[in-house]
Amino acid sequence: MHPFIPRRRTALLAAASAATLLAGALTTVTAAAAATGCRVDYRITNQWGGGFGADVTVTNLGDPVNGWTLTWSYAAGQQVTQFWNATVSQSGAQVTARDAGYNAAIGTGGTANFGFNASWNDTSNPAPTSFALNGAACTGATTPTSAPPPTPASPTPTPTTTTPPAGAKQMEKLDRGLVSVRSGSGNLVSWRLLGTETSGVSFNLYRGGTRVNSTPITGATSYLDSGAAAGSAYTVRAVVNGAEQAASAPALQFPNGYLDVPIQAPPGGTTPTGETYTYSANDASVGDLDGDGRYEFVLKWDPSNSKDNSQSGYTGNVYLDAYTLTGARLWRVDLGRNIRAGAHYTQFQVYDYDGDGDAEVAAKTADGTRSGTGQVIGSSSADHRNSSGYVLAGPEYLTMFDGRTGAALSTVDYDPPRGTVSSWGDSYGNRVDRFLAATAYLDGQRPSLVMARGYYTRAVIAAWDFRDGTLRKRWTFDSNASGNGAAAGQGNHNLSVADVDGDGRQEIVYGAATIDDNGRLLWSTGNGHGDAMHVGDLDPARAGLEVFKVDEDGSKPSSWMADARTGQLLWQTAPNGDNGRGVSDDVWAGSPGAESWSSAVDGLLNTRGQNIGRKPSSANFLAWWDGDPVRELLDGTRIDKYGTGGDTRLLTGSGVASNNGTKSTPALSGDILGDWREEVVWRTADSTALRIYSTPTTTSLRLPTLMHDPQYRVAVAWQNTAYNQPPHPGFHLGDGMSTPPAPNIYLR
Repeated sequence: MHPFIPRRRTALLAAASAATLLAGALTTVTAAAAATGCRVDYRITNQWGGGFGADVTVTNLGDPVNGWTLTWSYAAGQQVTQFWNATVSQSGAQVTARDAGYNAAIGTGGTANFGFNASWNDTSNPAPTSFALNGAACTGATTPTSAPPPTPASPTPTPTTTTPPAGAKQMEKLDRGLVSVRSGSGNLVSWRLLGTETSGVSFNLYRGGTRVNSTPITGATSYLDSGAAAGSAYTVRAVVNGAEQAASAPALQFPNGYLDVPIQAPPGGTTPTGETYTYSANDASVGDLDGDGRYEFVLKWDPSNSKDNSQSGYTGNVYLDAYTLTGARLWRVDLGRNIRAGAHYTQFQVYDYDGDGDAEVAAKTADGTRSGTGQVIGSSSADHRNSSGYVLAGPEYLTMFDGRTGAALSTVDYDPPRGTVSSWGDSYGNRVDRFLAATAYLDGQRPSLVMARGYYTRAVIAAWDFRDGTLRKRWTFDSNASGNGAAAGQGNHNLSVADVDGDGRQEIVYGAATIDDNGRLLWSTGNGHGDAMHVGDLDPARAGLEVFKVDEDGSKPSSWMADARTGQLLWQTAPNGDNGRGVSDDVWAGSPGAESWSSAVDGLLNTRGQNIGRKPSSANFLAWWDGDPVRELLDGTRIDKYGTGGDTRLLTGSGVASNNGTKSTPALSGDILGDWREEVVWRTADSTALRIYSTPTTTSLRLPTLMHDPQYRVAVAWQNTAYNQPPHPGFHLGDGMSTPPAPNIYLR
């Protein structure tokens, strides 16, 4: 498919058949004896002159199967040309798809997914009318003949997984996130409005047993309790149809404008060459690890000798810790000697992938990785480091860890494998180990894990589903594959995830190229690699989303904005060397929509790329901090508000440090507590705590928590990836904004 050809989206569903199963001891049962039942969802994902792409999901409604073959016939001369996640052959009109090995087993209620490209006659492309699984047709509603195996005893019961309603995305069931921040001589108390509470909900706020508001609060979910004593205890109660609901958990106290979460640094060590090292807290993420509605932190510890990929030398081990908001450490994962430390090596994801209400943690692992419960992955004694400190040999794994305990739940081979080191752009180990990670709603309903390798030359992205305790491949995109070459060399040191084409499913914006939800190339600008990128409704006067990006190639535009659906450039700035920093969002009410600026371009640019005035003092992170919808500048350990004559300091962090060298990024920034405004999390200078700052400023704007906006939520998940970037929601949040649409979500 040509990357710039607009696509037609057609959803074609076909009810279908299936059968064959395994009895208790892996004994094959004939189709006649099997309780058959399945559904096949056959969807044409894109269509162009002479060709189309299709996505097929088989849902097993009968007994478990181990090994499957799906057959169907075409009625209009369609011919399969490429396939993934299955082996597909065709004889005349008859098509046969066989499992790819790793997806051979389908339990009762489980699914297998594969896709393919095919040719067609450009006039008629009807969906198959029937399917057969392992040679047997079925009604789609058969009960299994064998009872499911008993669930192993567990110290904590596992909630039943519920599939979200059609079209709704699975999101976290959060509590109110109530916080009390000292503000002058009073307390600013704020709480979450959930994404499912877009109308008909008001609130009563209580200080101890006394209600502080005279009538229910119908506006912004915050209240300035003037004159209240510092440390006053608060709860909030929703009021629905005049009836007051149960009280929230007590407010977290921010007596000095911040809350400290104690953390425990790992002990330092010594490299094989005698170099000593210590540890500092680095990037953090959040997830509801234990299903109580409150976020926990997952924190990466970096040794003082961490390296950029271009630098030789040994590093200390990398650790991942989990902490409650009170500082209780839940577990520690030691990634081991065969995972090198540095910004490009370990990108970890925290999300509830299986929908059981508890978040999981995913990371690349290797021989010697030790889980939070002491499990060793691979060989505990293997040491694959070479004399330059690089790890260019030995197995590579991907592991999903239990958020409650840190136990390894599922480990698979990392995709893609390193193969020949020099095939990624150099021979000494720099470009082969450039990794990115994200979370995306590729099917429009449930989250998938996205892990990637390479962006300077070859780029490979693998999507995984975590269901029933097992990681299963959804698809792999490889720029070396036929039709994907335009994605080579287009990746950033970061990525973004957004529903760029408005079909309800999210895409991977990989830099100057975007990969569709089905793992096929959607578009490429050809402008190449860069260090910073922003994706959102940057120009609300246009339909859809936009991409703003800076470029490293001095022969390409130094910065540009493009239509996120098609990749069409809307404006660009002249080449000007390596443009290392760039930001885009509404930081000034004097111009509609987002303003964009970057290191190598003069001035502040409007949505048409025109210079409208003074460039802000920083080009780094952003945060919604004060009461208006215009966003503020976050850089180092400070927050500033942009002004045409100069920036105004709103916050200077006390006793804290930023991360990642000259990048000067926080451990985390996002709407993790309180109302829709964003918290900033820095490590203390001595790495003994994560210090959370929350705004002390009132607002009149009522918005649901940004963490219930699917694009924003997955952006917080990928924020720690390589060169960290701030999150953007899927709607315009800025001056003159309209009321955003209610998110189509399901709370689990």
